[in-house]
Amino acid sequence: MKNVRVARRYAMALMTAATEQKNIDGTAGDLDMLGNLLRGSREFRLLIASPIVSPAKKKAVFKELLEKRIGGETLRFIHLLTAKGREPILPDVIEQFAILRDEKYGIVNVDVRSAVEFTEPQEKTLQSQLEMYTKKKVRVRFSLDKSIQGGLVVRIGDTVLDASVRHQLELLRERFISGGALLN
Repeated sequence: MKNVRVARRYAMALMTAATEQKNIDGTAGDLDMLGNLLRGSREFRLLIASPIVSPAKKKAVFKELLEKRIGGETLRFIHLLTAKGREPILPDVIEQFAILRDEKYGIVNVDVRSAVEFTEPQEKTLQSQLEMYTKKKVRVRFSLDKSIQGGLVVRIGDTVLDASVRHQLELLRERFISGGALLN
């Protein structure tokens, strides 16, 4: 179960501390490494989620496992989560911290689905157009989706820009059924 509200509060506290230490990128790197560890190690996920393992034992394991791999500030934060019994929300905290970092740096995540693969020059052109549209830096994730038949679908947060052939055909069909003029 996602604990977004609680995770966001902890992520905001960590962001405040990282900002004061002028170490946002270092903390983000530590959290990326922890996220990779969580995705790659079933044992680590089980340790974090286990209510049976005592907080003192978890802290000792975290110290032994992470002390040389992450910064002291991030390790102290993990110890704080453990002391409060909140270590199971670590994946959500990592996700919320990434969102806060992107907000702070003015980065917008954009998903682009297309029927065909873009060439590198096309990707760069679309990225620059999206940056002009959003007036922010964009991080674009491209994916193939043969179901859209042609064109592309762009998702920027909650906004969807649908320039797919499938969507255009659906609009044309609706106009035809409603008796509207086909040519404008």
